[in-house]
Amino acid sequence: MRHRCKTVRLQRKDGHRRSLLANQACALIEHGRIRTTVAKAKALRPIAEKLITLTKKADGVHARRMAFRFLRQAKSVKRLFDVVAPVVGDRPGGYCRITKLGPRPSDSAPMAFIEWVDIENLADDDIEIEDTAEAEEEK
Repeated sequence: MRHRCKTVRLQRKDGHRRSLLANQACALIEHGRIRTTVAKAKALRPIAEKLITLTKKADGVHARRMAFRFLRQAKSVKRLFDVVAPVVGDRPGGYCRITKLGPRPSDSAPMAFIEWVDIENLADDDIEIEDTAEAEEEK
C-alpha cells in the first residue's frame, strides 16, 4: 500500500526521475512554458515552486548552490535568479499554472502546458536582456 507516500514515481527509477524533473525544470526556466504530459506537469509544479521560494531567501550564494545541486546547469540557475525570480517572485505563492490540452495523437496521453503565471512580464524581460547583450557585443 502507498499510504502517505507523496512522491509521484512516473514509472521510473529514482535517479532517472530526478534527472527528468531537473531537465524539465531547466526547460521551464529557459522557455517559460513547456508542453508535457499532465502527470509530469503535476510532478514538476512543486519542484518549480520550491525553486522560486529558494530564490526569495536572503543568503544568495547558498541559495544558488542549493538550486545548482538540483538543476545541474549553471545557465539555468543564473536565469532563475536574475530573470525569473524578480518577475514571478513577488507573489506569495502559486507561481506555476497547468493548462490541460487534449490527448496526444500517437498514444492518447493527456497533455498539458505548464507555465509561469506572470509569463507575459517574463517575455518582456527576455527582450530587454537580448537587446542589452547585442548592444554590448557591438561595442
